[in-house]
Amino acid sequence: MLAADDPSSNKDTPKSRYRTRIPVSEQRPGDPKKGYRYLVEGDYIVSGIPIDLFTMARPAGKNQLKRKGDQAALAYHYTAVTAPNGVRVVTSNCLRCHAQTLNGKFIIGLGNSIVDFSADRTSTVDMVDKMILAMHGADSPQRQAYKTLHDRFLLVSPLIQTRVRGVNPADNLAFVLGRHRNPLTLEWIENPPAIKENKKQTVIPTDVPALWLLKKKNALYYTGSGRGDFARLMMASSLLTLKDSSEAVEIDKKFADVHAYLLTLQAPSWPDNINTALAQQGEQIFAEECVRCHGKHGPQADYPNYMIKLNTIKTDAMLSDWQRSVDSHTYANSWFGKGPHAARLEPGDGYIAPPLDGIWATAPYLHNGSVPDLLTLLNSKLRPKFWQRSFNTSDYNFKTVGWNYQKRASGGDSKIYDTTLPGYGNQGHDFADELSDQERTALIEYLKTL
Repeated sequence: MLAADDPSSNKDTPKSRYRTRIPVSEQRPGDPKKGYRYLVEGDYIVSGIPIDLFTMARPAGKNQLKRKGDQAALAYHYTAVTAPNGVRVVTSNCLRCHAQTLNGKFIIGLGNSIVDFSADRTSTVDMVDKMILAMHGADSPQRQAYKTLHDRFLLVSPLIQTRVRGVNPADNLAFVLGRHRNPLTLEWIENPPAIKENKKQTVIPTDVPALWLLKKKNALYYTGSGRGDFARLMMASSLLTLKDSSEAVEIDKKFADVHAYLLTLQAPSWPDNINTALAQQGEQIFAEECVRCHGKHGPQADYPNYMIKLNTIKTDAMLSDWQRSVDSHTYANSWFGKGPHAARLEPGDGYIAPPLDGIWATAPYLHNGSVPDLLTLLNSKLRPKFWQRSFNTSDYNFKTVGWNYQKRASGGDSKIYDTTLPGYGNQGHDFADELSDQERTALIEYLKTL
């Protein structure tokens, strides 16, 4: 067993050397009901495909959000909004990445782990433009309403292309959009001075974290870099199409409500039977081995918000290294870092040990989604180097708790997770390797209850 106060192999290492506590960031109050409506119907992205063309090309989706009017025919990750020139358009909303169906149940706040960012979508974007041209004409209001989204996607799509399906390029997207904005006015800069787009830049893969964990967190993102006002940090998605800071001010006010709604989200309950006696054994193991970083759960919940240093956690370091290389001073001096609800970027040398509520539903694991299930998360010797899943949202294994998968001999296909790629490594977090198979089984049974 490991030392009770130290997850590293050196039990004499003081706590302060492997973990640091992240302080509380005070947040604005908001209206959860208004926040939900703005999240699923709001105009934080205001350019899109004309609704007549969109509904003609796509069959009506399941109205999982119980929306009304022209929203009712759209799948949950699309929203109909009115563009600045008055044209009704369809665009993506935040649930594109922050909701998913799992075993037939639709779960808002579950990170989308089946989304595909591995292809360059510029040809699709151009095809939609040609369809609008044919349907409405070159100088039509409909084409103008799509132009901003069209132009931004032509720029962004090649720069957020992941190597495999199922991971998310959100960090790269935010970085690219941010450097194309005037820091104070937020006006779009077509060719930022002294900045050249690097077509060969590494796209950092991340697994989208569950939003129901937000209520326990003192900082956002895996590296804990998101400090200060969470609503302002989250509204960065609007950088894709907003006009300037005057528009950002209005969006910012409404994202305080969105944040309030997200605080109401609850982790989904394990949908099958629990072996109570085995789970009780696992709870004792958790108390001995896991609480020191992940905190207590249940009625006596106490989440400590610890940043675990890289030389202890030993997971793939690329995301942490990259975020520490980004100029946080520019962000601090930008519109986002100004005023009474300022946000800031303050990355540390490591990754946050997250709360584990609903962990059973959040496969794949680690910050880059490199581990397919809890069994291999808790036994690093079993982790596959190359693995492939079906991306069927019902193809879930209730015994190993995660996605069914097949081992492969090599990568090279976007459907195969290749842990040898930069940023995609599955090493580290090997603290449970010393457990016996029976102890590991008991621990997994307990994790199902969180």
